[in-house]
Amino acid sequence: METKILTVSRIDGDYAWLTSGEPGEEPVFIARALLPPEIDEGSRLKFEDFRFELL
Repeated sequence: METKILTVSRIDGDYAWLTSGEPGEEPVFIARALLPPEIDEGSRLKFEDFRFELL
């Protein structure tokens, strides 16, 4: 599985918008329950093996 580095661009209630910074890629809408609890807007995450890890 491919490793992706994502940035939390916006937190909207129980969901977060994640962006990769890659040209042409759409933001991803993810439930915050799947993300580390300490995230905030601007946090960087590593997505690997179906897990998110705060960088």
